Amino acid sequence: MQSLPNMGLIVLSGRSPILAERRTYFEVRTYILTQFEDLQLIAPLLRAVKGQGYTEPTPIQVQAIPQILDGRDLIGLAQTGTGKTAAFALPVIQKLDALNLNRHPKAKRHIQALVIAPTRELASQIGKSFETYGSYTKVNHTTIFGGVSQNPQAKRLRRGVNVVVGTPGRLLDLMNQGLIRLDRLEVLILDEADRMLDMGFMPDIKRIIAALPDKRQTLLFSATMPPDIQKLTRDILTDPVEIEVERESTTVDAIDQKVFFVEKNDKRKLLQHLITEENMHRTLVFTRTKHGADRLSQQLSRERIRSEAIHGDKSQRAREIALKNFKQGKVQVLVATDVVARGIDVDEISHVVNYDLPNETESYVHRIGRTGRAGASGMAVSFCAKDERNFLEDIERLIQMLIPVKAEHPYQSQYGVPQPTDLTSTRRSAASRKRAGGRNRRSGGGYGRNRNGGGGRRSFSGNGGGGGNKSRNKRRDGQSHNHQNQSKSPQA
Repeated sequence: MQSLPNMGLIVLSGRSPILAERRTYFEVRTYILTQFEDLQLIAPLLRAVKGQGYTEPTPIQVQAIPQILDGRDLIGLAQTGTGKTAAFALPVIQKLDALNLNRHPKAKRHIQALVIAPTRELASQIGKSFETYGSYTKVNHTTIFGGVSQNPQAKRLRRGVNVVVGTPGRLLDLMNQGLIRLDRLEVLILDEADRMLDMGFMPDIKRIIAALPDKRQTLLFSATMPPDIQKLTRDILTDPVEIEVERESTTVDAIDQKVFFVEKNDKRKLLQHLITEENMHRTLVFTRTKHGADRLSQQLSRERIRSEAIHGDKSQRAREIALKNFKQGKVQVLVATDVVARGIDVDEISHVVNYDLPNETESYVHRIGRTGRAGASGMAVSFCAKDERNFLEDIERLIQMLIPVKAEHPYQSQYGVPQPTDLTSTRRSAASRKRAGGRNRRSGGGYGRNRNGGGGRRSFSGNGGGGGNKSRNKRRDGQSHNHQNQSKSPQA
């Protein structure tokens, strides 16, 4: 164990048995907050942070920033929305600013830090964070991804940059063309590593890493730690500090969840009903397919519900316009697929709707994590048809709670409500085993717990309120759970 000076905070490092034995103590202590001034950040960074209205760092920032400044390799287990981008961007900018302190103004810059992200949206979001936090330093950056012309990106690379943020495919393309040289790299950051694994990017990642100098600092951030990511950490990190700030399924604490049992032919009508009756003013809807997203958006638009679709087949320009319109309130409903789930950073999303339940259980947590951010409350609504009930069982075992049922609505399933999921079972459904293709995945047992204690009977709500999973602990009609922070922290 290592103590951070003047913070009264314990950091558990390395892979020793102490980490597993003291896990509970560690997780409690991570919520002790301090001030940005206590993290030994330089004045230009403090000025940038203050300019954004941030006053206190988040737990992962408190834990990670001193370790990164100290040059340690790091594994950060944290979900989107915990402030992890600032946790690595701030110390990396500070390190590079020191390295460039005596650089001649006319000397060409070379790439000293590389951030790899799975999607264009997430890469853009990270790039904006580097721009914001580095605005008063000598560190510059560029963001590169596919779906757009490479010419402007190549032009910026030729002029010289300190930080490159990019997606694996375009990075590899530009490396093969000789436009990106990484022989002088100081820091490698892999963000959303588990998502890159899911999207099949690991071969590209390994080819990129093979071109890097052996002597470097490596930071890896991931919401989950499947076996392939564990192996990657052993291969590319040296004596890493391991930080776990919040297990993935704890997003449920700020989010009211409901499940509606409804068949496919009635899902659109139910969605229209809820949008109208429940004042769903800024709603993010997830479908399983790109075609489904386009079709649903068009159907909603015909019903005079302002809607746009966003997915991997859309051009980058179209995706940016759709997100901008959604952020500005010009669009009431944004229909999306999972490929962009972690890259959508929009404040005050009132509702997330799982129009189609995800067939990858972890995606459920990432989807609903788009609401209830920065301490605000949020609502997550899931539609479950008969052929999706196995998916629901897998999700409930993952998050270790029974999602409250909205039993009374105009489009109830003719098949009724199923028996409650056995949360103690580690058995996955046949559909889940088929999806996994024999891949070893983590069971849901250790992911999290319901705020009402986990386990117990499924609760049924006819009045629209959320609920715990004990029938005697149902929420009263209209009861809200708004955990507002007393201070603002960077959530990028």
